Amino acid sequence: MTLHDTVHRVTQRVIENSRQTRSAYLDLMQREADNRPDRSSVSCSNLAHAYAGALEDQDALKAQRGPNVGIVSAYNDMLSAHQPYGRYPERLKIYAREVGATAQVAGGTPAMCDGVTQGETGMELSLFSRDVIALSTGVALSHAMYDGVLTLGICDKIVPGLLIGALRFGHLPCIFVPSGPMPSGIPNKEKQRVRQLYAEGKVGREELLESELGSYHSPGTCTFYGTANSNQMMMELMGLHIPGAAFVQPGTKLRQALDREAVHRVAAIGQDGNDYRPLSRCVDEKAIVNAAAGLLATGGSTNHAIHIPAMARAAGIVFDWNDLAELSSVVPLLAHVYPNGAGDVNQFHAAGGMGYVVGELLEAGLAHRDVLTVSEGDLGGYALEPGLDDDALTWRDPGPSGDREMLRPVSDPFQPDGGMRLLQGNLGRACFKSSAVERDRWTIEAPCRVFDTQRAVAEAFKTGELDRDVVVVVRFQGPRANGMPELHKLTPPLGVLQDRGYRVALITDGRMSGASGKVPAAIHCTPEALGGGPLARLRDGDMVRICAATGELSTTADLDSREPAPEPAPEGGTGRELFAMFHNFADSAEKGGSAMLATAGL
Repeated sequence: MTLHDTVHRVTQRVIENSRQTRSAYLDLMQREADNRPDRSSVSCSNLAHAYAGALEDQDALKAQRGPNVGIVSAYNDMLSAHQPYGRYPERLKIYAREVGATAQVAGGTPAMCDGVTQGETGMELSLFSRDVIALSTGVALSHAMYDGVLTLGICDKIVPGLLIGALRFGHLPCIFVPSGPMPSGIPNKEKQRVRQLYAEGKVGREELLESELGSYHSPGTCTFYGTANSNQMMMELMGLHIPGAAFVQPGTKLRQALDREAVHRVAAIGQDGNDYRPLSRCVDEKAIVNAAAGLLATGGSTNHAIHIPAMARAAGIVFDWNDLAELSSVVPLLAHVYPNGAGDVNQFHAAGGMGYVVGELLEAGLAHRDVLTVSEGDLGGYALEPGLDDDALTWRDPGPSGDREMLRPVSDPFQPDGGMRLLQGNLGRACFKSSAVERDRWTIEAPCRVFDTQRAVAEAFKTGELDRDVVVVVRFQGPRANGMPELHKLTPPLGVLQDRGYRVALITDGRMSGASGKVPAAIHCTPEALGGGPLARLRDGDMVRICAATGELSTTADLDSREPAPEPAPEGGTGRELFAMFHNFADSAEKGGSAMLATAGL
C-alpha cells in the first residue's frame, strides 16, 4: 500500500529538520562501533573483574566463545509490572547458553510507580526519574563488555529512560523485554464510579481501598491503557520487541517462549554476525513516526507527547507537537481501551491487539513498513500475533477484529482522527486528548479559577467553590517549577462537577496521564508559568476558551498589561532538593522536559 501523503510529508519534514543532528549521531555511533574494544586486547585485570562473578559462564567468557549480552533491569517488587523481572536474569542466562552466548546483569535502574505517588510529593520526582534511568542505563553499559543489550522495563518513565540511555550505545543491538499485564480485575467503569463516590464523600477509605485492590491485584502491568501500556505499544510499532510480545501475561508458556526468542535474537544480530541490526539504525525517523502513529491509532497516553520528542532527540531526531498534530489529523482512532472505552488491555489483546493494529496501519499506508526491526523482517512481521505449536513459537494472522467495541478497521474507525490535538493561542501551546472526551465538551468557554497547587483545587471543590461553569487553571506545575507532576488526582473531583451538569475544563503546565480522561484538559502548557509564561498572568474570573475543534487556547484578558504572579518558593523534602539541577536546566515540555538532554546539547 502506498504511504499516505500526510505521513510521507511529516516524515520528510522530520528527516529534513533532523539532517544535521541525525548525521552527527550516526557518525558517533559508527565511531563507537569502530572503536569497540577487542576483549582479547583488554587488560587481564579488567577482564577478571568483569568475569569474577560469572560462575558457570566464566569459561565461555574467557574463551570468548560467543556474544556477551548485557541485561539492564528496572526490577523492583513494589511496582507490580516489574515484579516478574525478579527471576528473569537466571532464565535469560540459560536461554543465552542455548545459542552459545553468555549474559550478565549490566546494571539496574530505578523504577518509579506514578500510581503510588499520585497526589503525593514524590510525584515531583517522576518526570526527572526518566533522566536518572537514562543515566543509570549509561552507567550500566559503560563497561564495554557487551555485544548486545536486553532492557527489562515497562512503565511510565522507565521505557523512555531505558531507550534514551541505550541509544547512546546505539552501535549495539537492543531488544526490549516486557513481562505483560496482570489478569483483568473489576471493570474499569466500576473503579471510576467508586473513586467519584469517594470524592463526594459518599463512601469511605475502606470501600475505596477494596475497589482499588480489585483492580490492581497481582503481578503484571496495570490493565488500563495508560503510559505503561502505551510504552509497550510503541515498542511494537518501532520494531524493538519480539513481534506480539507486548500484552502476553506473565508466567505463561507463551511469555517464556517470547523471552527466550528475545535472547536468541539479540545474540544473532550483533556486530560480529551476518545480520547486524544496531539500535541506532532501528530507531530512525520512520520508526519515530510509526511510534506516533501507533499512539494516535490506539488513543494512547498524553505523556508521550513529552516522551516521543525526548526519545527522538537521543537518536538525533527532531520531532515536535506540530508533527504529532498533523499525523493525528489523518491517523484514525482504531481502539477503545479504558479510559477511552470500557475494556482493558487484556480484552484488546484478545480482540486482535497489536497485530491487528499494525496490519491496519500498514494496509492504509499510515505506518512505514520499511523499517529495520529487531526481528528477521520489516514491520510486516508485527502484523501477526504469536502463539505456540507444540511448545514452538509461531506467528499467525490475527484475522478480523474479535470485538468491534474494542477494535475497528481503518474503514470504520471510532474517530476519523487520532484525537491528540494541538491547542495554541495567547495562553501558549498545549495538548488536548480529544479521543477521551465526548465531542460536546470539546469546546469550553467559562471564567477561570486559578490555583498554584492541586491541593488548593481539592479544598475549593470540598467547599463548593467550584460548583459552576469553570475553567480550572493549575499553574507552576511545569518541569522547571516542580518537575511537572501528573495531576491525575484532579480527575475525580472535576468529573463530579461535570456530572453535576457544569461546563468544566482544566488548563495546566503540568501533566495528565493516559489514565486520565472524561474532563476536557489543555495540558503540558508551554511556555510554563515559571519564568513568566502566559498562565502566570491569568487572574480569577478571566474568560478563557478551550476548543479542540479549532485548536484554540485563549483568553480575552489583556495579559501584556499585567505582571506575572509571584513564583512559589521551591519545596524540600522527599528528596526533592536533590533534583534542583534538573529544575534549573530542564527545557520545555514540547522538547521533552529534560535537563540531561538540554545540557548535553542534544
